[in-house]
Amino acid sequence: MVGWRVGLSVVTVSLTASGAAAPPAPPPIAPPPAPYCEGEYADSYGALSPKARAFEQALRKKYTYCVRSTAVYECLSYGAEGNVRRTRTPVSAHGTAFAYRQQAGETLLLTNEHVVEWPDVTSDAHPVDGVPSGCKRVKDALSIVESEADHYDRDDIPLSTAVMDPQLDLAVIKSKTPLTVMPWKVGRSAAVRERDVVDVRGFPLGVFNATNMGKVISAYDHDEYKDWYHDDFVIDALLSQGNSGSPVLAISCKTGEFELVGVYHAGYSRGSALNVVVGIDQARDLMTHLRRTPRRATEGTTPLDALARARVAKRAEVSATPFFPFGSRTAAVFPRADGALLFALYEQDFPRRVHPLIVMEDLPVPSAQEGFGRVGRVWFGGERGLRERTRADQDAELQQQLARLLEALRRDATLAFSYQDSLPGSDESRQTFDTSARLGKTLERTIVAHRDLSDAAAELADRFAPGATEPATRTEAVLKPPPPPGLHLGLAEEPGGPPPPSAPPRDPGARQPARSTQDKAARTPSGK
Repeated sequence: MVGWRVGLSVVTVSLTASGAAAPPAPPPIAPPPAPYCEGEYADSYGALSPKARAFEQALRKKYTYCVRSTAVYECLSYGAEGNVRRTRTPVSAHGTAFAYRQQAGETLLLTNEHVVEWPDVTSDAHPVDGVPSGCKRVKDALSIVESEADHYDRDDIPLSTAVMDPQLDLAVIKSKTPLTVMPWKVGRSAAVRERDVVDVRGFPLGVFNATNMGKVISAYDHDEYKDWYHDDFVIDALLSQGNSGSPVLAISCKTGEFELVGVYHAGYSRGSALNVVVGIDQARDLMTHLRRTPRRATEGTTPLDALARARVAKRAEVSATPFFPFGSRTAAVFPRADGALLFALYEQDFPRRVHPLIVMEDLPVPSAQEGFGRVGRVWFGGERGLRERTRADQDAELQQQLARLLEALRRDATLAFSYQDSLPGSDESRQTFDTSARLGKTLERTIVAHRDLSDAAAELADRFAPGATEPATRTEAVLKPPPPPGLHLGLAEEPGGPPPPSAPPRDPGARQPARSTQDKAARTPSGK
């Protein structure tokens, strides 16, 4: 190649010396477009303007901050003599926040909701490392520190919460101390494409301020993990715990400057560089107006009204298996001829043992506008049978517990029956399949969320079930419909208590709203 280039130069000089005509000049070449800038954001860091590059390198005081979130949990236990012990356990975590605006003498920062929030009570659904389940949060605090190794408290900057959005996993926090604000404008996450370069500023492991670079590997990823419900995009930057809340910046092809396109909040546990970013388009109201996203209306969360009651009653009437999951246990609903519904909760080893722990009577209301129903009688059960606890035996705390329990049983039955009804036609189309899948995910989350309520119901049954010397009622006498008038089954001579009272006469007027709405529900596609 070297020899060929030298030879070409010699020939050109020779032709010029002999007076031959010089070859025509090549046409002018148009300047190349900005490198790797076919979309709104650049595919290469070469598109970053010299001014923006120099600004970032000269910026001594960064606009990202290490946030320390602390809490104290109180746990109750019993000593050897039966006295109550109170143990307090402090916990802490570190994440990232960035300042984006100053207003009314305060600096607003954006971070993740899971960085600043601790559960009120620990449980399997809301665990805290190092704290047993069932412990209550009694204290919490939020501050800016140098790093996780910073134990000098006097120069920490206290923070307070302005607004939190669990669906977006975002939170706006504020500081009365003036802070350096991010100089870059808020961009558009909808314009992010695969292969766009991104810049992530945060505190990996809470150790030091760091900048990570990567590329967008997927422009869309819908997130429905636990309480999250938003749209993400996925990047391959190498991020760690402590980076949560970091700003994700892209390079604008128009200006050559950085723009905020998202907030890093999670990563796939089985992937080394699969990190998901909350698209900034969904956070504009939160950042500007301090207003959270309206709670999503998911399948299975329909109002508990006369229509929902009619659907549950019809489903329980025609089904041979009116069972549904409730936390770690099984529940069932049985319709009665007078329009009442009987909700029964069973033990964890059901159906090996079939006696119910609790049976709750849900009575119809005279008007459809009054809701699903009202609390009736309550029976607590054990091996010997059921025992009714009248309202006079229930203090205010127990009445509140029973009201919450019945409300949860109503909602779980409505959701479970909707999901079960969606299964036969789930393969008819993509829409029916997605609807059934979303109902299944919602049901799974509900099962986990109601484990504590299910355990609390079992504890109530242990307290109020009939004792060895107390009268008990047979389960069949409560759950089975009463015999028609004039038909004697000999229940009075059977052990276990007196025969059930005859059902009150049916009130056609009270039943009419439910019947009319049920006809309407029968024509409504499942899940709509």
